[in-house]
Amino acid sequence: MRVSQLFGTTLRSAAEGELISHQLLLRAGFVQQLAAGIFSYLPLGQRSLEKIRTILREEIDAIGGQELSMPVVHPGELWQRSGRWQKVDQTLVRFQDRRGRDMALAMTHEEVVADLTAAQVSSYRDLPRIVYQIQTKFRDEPRSRGGLIRTREFLMKDSYSLDRDYQGLQSAYRRHFRAYFRIAARAGLPVAAVLSDVGMMGGGMAHEFMYLSEVGEDTLIFCPSCGYAANQEVAESRAEAAEVAPMVAVEEVPTPGSTTVAEVAAVLGVEADRIAKTVAYTAEMARGQTGTLVLAVVPGNVEVNLAKLRNVTGAIELRVATEAEIAAAGGVAGYMSPVGLDKVAVFADDRLSRKRNLVAGANRAGWHLRNFNLDRDCPTATVVPLASVVSGEACVNCGHSLELRRGIEFGNIFQLGTEYSQSMGATFTDESGHSQQVVMGSYGIGLGRMLACAAEEHHDERGLALPISLAPYQVALVSVGADREVVDLAERTYTELRGLGLEVLWDDRDVSPGVKFADADLRGMPLRVTISPRSIKAGGAELKRRRGDPFTVQADQAAASAASQVRLMEEEMSSWVDQQMLPVEDLIKNTLGECP
Repeated sequence: MRVSQLFGTTLRSAAEGELISHQLLLRAGFVQQLAAGIFSYLPLGQRSLEKIRTILREEIDAIGGQELSMPVVHPGELWQRSGRWQKVDQTLVRFQDRRGRDMALAMTHEEVVADLTAAQVSSYRDLPRIVYQIQTKFRDEPRSRGGLIRTREFLMKDSYSLDRDYQGLQSAYRRHFRAYFRIAARAGLPVAAVLSDVGMMGGGMAHEFMYLSEVGEDTLIFCPSCGYAANQEVAESRAEAAEVAPMVAVEEVPTPGSTTVAEVAAVLGVEADRIAKTVAYTAEMARGQTGTLVLAVVPGNVEVNLAKLRNVTGAIELRVATEAEIAAAGGVAGYMSPVGLDKVAVFADDRLSRKRNLVAGANRAGWHLRNFNLDRDCPTATVVPLASVVSGEACVNCGHSLELRRGIEFGNIFQLGTEYSQSMGATFTDESGHSQQVVMGSYGIGLGRMLACAAEEHHDERGLALPISLAPYQVALVSVGADREVVDLAERTYTELRGLGLEVLWDDRDVSPGVKFADADLRGMPLRVTISPRSIKAGGAELKRRRGDPFTVQADQAAASAASQVRLMEEEMSSWVDQQMLPVEDLIKNTLGECP
């Protein structure tokens, strides 16, 4: 491809975007935003996406996957049968066709796969199977961010395992676990696998594969001693010993103008963890229902974990309650506790059940309670782990101090079990002639997010520096000047490079050398071949890796030398992948246990 014919241009100035990956993909002419969370992929970006597709296909095929294609528009009846029509919030786009039938835009395909399985699988001989697709999804996210990191329309590789029993599911889960590490490594991404919330997917277990980055929107908890790793949404810490002090009678104490934990702690001379902090939420339990007030009570030094609260309440949406909603329940914003409120659902963190004589709100402006004891003063509370684990707490497994990291989710895997096969009638007849439900797993990777993570990982002050596996072209050929000798050598080198099977982007424009070099660096091609009067005078052509030193080769060896460099980079990438995979088998064993 000649740059003079390329559709899409680079941008000289810094593009708007909160993340460097967003800025650089815009500036390099890989993507263009159409609307919030909706992007077009220009030819360069599309070529990188195709390379990601290839990696995904090769690795999922290698574990037995068969590619298919499923519709992006679903009958609402499927989602109603699974129960997710009412359980999923506005992220699922629902509409009616001209005949008044409920329809939905695909945000995932568990229902459709289960429906296909019900029609295509009848006997134990038809199992196990792994099917997958690379398909467009749409999720009406409330807040898109980071360019391709969180979009509303996106490409996803979603695969599904179909097994006779849970032992088969465990095997498929392990194979995907291993494949995801290979996929990440081939894209040049160091990742970690962490326990995660099953969320709207349901099922018994889930893991997220996280690209560790300070710009990530997910908070992750790690134990450097035993290897425990979990998203903060589901992370646990070791319980502290229960306090044995006797309960003291409750008394009201004045705290005028003190509505925050810090203010109350200062006025009463107590530590933040001695305060029972109450946060009120309005919970929507099913789509379209009127919200109900829910109180979450946690120690004052930690935050309410919304994922845990959502799971224990069954709510599809939680929002912080207004002062008017709090007042209607008999509470006072800033001075609230569950004491004396009998028309609200109360959920308390289990840490509070092990503490004695705490401070809590008095539901009276300017006043708090001393000597609040959860078991005595709020016996109707549902006691569960409800607070977010933070850095420094003790590991639930080994007691070592936990550490906190940030990460970007690039993939996830779920053990669904029989939840969808039961609702969709996906059954098979076993060897004994009995009907059994198909056991399912679901496994997703976002292609655009992978590209964004690669841009976050592989860039410098000059632009993208993509690995050979993802770069849209392997070679950036730059010809400088209009001298006949330069043009003829560039033409010949371009033809020879393509003849050797290399992907070449030739900057043949009539612009300054500085612009050409800047654009080549910005686009992140792994190897640059420069032909100029100076290079010819020095002996032929100049070769330079994106992050390397230039060297000159003879003119008639330019294409062969470039091919040798490309092959060497591919070998280096392969070796890096092998190194990344060395600890994976032990990781699988430590994370998932011995092979079933």
